[in-house]
Amino acid sequence: MPIRIAINGTGRIGLCTIRVASQRKDIEIVAINSTAELETLLHLIRHDSVHGHFEAQLNANRTLNIGHSKNILVLSERDINKLDFSAANAEIVIECTGKFNSLEASSTHLKNSVKKVIISAPAQNTPTFVYGVNHTHYHNESVISNASCTTNASAPLLKILDEAFKVENALLTTIHSYTNDQNLLDTKHKDIRRARAAGLNLIPTSTGVSKAISLVLPHLGPKITGLAIRVPTPNVSLVDLSLNFKKSVSKASVQHALKDASKHAFKGVVGIDEERLVSSDFISSPFSAIVIDDQIMTIGEKNAKVLAWYDNEMGYSERLIDMAQYIAQN
Repeated sequence: MPIRIAINGTGRIGLCTIRVASQRKDIEIVAINSTAELETLLHLIRHDSVHGHFEAQLNANRTLNIGHSKNILVLSERDINKLDFSAANAEIVIECTGKFNSLEASSTHLKNSVKKVIISAPAQNTPTFVYGVNHTHYHNESVISNASCTTNASAPLLKILDEAFKVENALLTTIHSYTNDQNLLDTKHKDIRRARAAGLNLIPTSTGVSKAISLVLPHLGPKITGLAIRVPTPNVSLVDLSLNFKKSVSKASVQHALKDASKHAFKGVVGIDEERLVSSDFISSPFSAIVIDDQIMTIGEKNAKVLAWYDNEMGYSERLIDMAQYIAQN
């Protein structure tokens, strides 16, 4: 039987998760909760400025058909305490609003048929999993966080390289496409730099990836720090890792470790760019990270730099659904 999921929230990640989930035969989207008008929601599912056209139909009874998912119930409830996905017999809720990023808040979904919740963001006091890194440590928790897109991109690389060469410490920079958290034009924002126009500036800002790494790779947490630079592109970001190892490395040995992992332990999660591509080539990429093979650098005996692309929308949404499948099977 397909896994019956509901999606709460139809921002960028919610919309991408709808696309990903509807294309998997063992997943059935049974309900979507959105504050958008139904016709607007249908338009946003069908037409995306970044990811292009997608098939979706509105039925006479005001339900939706999207991919393998038929007769999807569409709700429009702003009060999470009144929201009940059991009307559609949902088993797992993917929480994509960005408003309920804590164990306590998202636990409100746990009623009647709903047994599990996956939060599509870093979340306070919540068990955190990154697919491919620590997802096998999942032990029937009711509410979990899927961490951030940047953590999903960087944690697999850190795990691979730590197992191969033992990471002493690392600096991380994410060169990150702008998001809806930023402003189209200058106006107030709690982060003074993010107050400035997203499409006109390179914007240094913070990233929570260091804290998140400590949740999924605890021994590496104190050894990693980083920052973000928001850039004027709508999608696809780049993680830049500068690493200091305990063991000696060469460009060839780092390349080999990452390529081998991409073919075996991290197949489908980590990819390799061997064609000298650019960011737009990775729009809608399903990988968590795509290592830029020719840009791997070493200096001295124990220092290396690794760059990797990631679609911060679609790649992350793929892992959300991978995690939902894993939970249902375990």
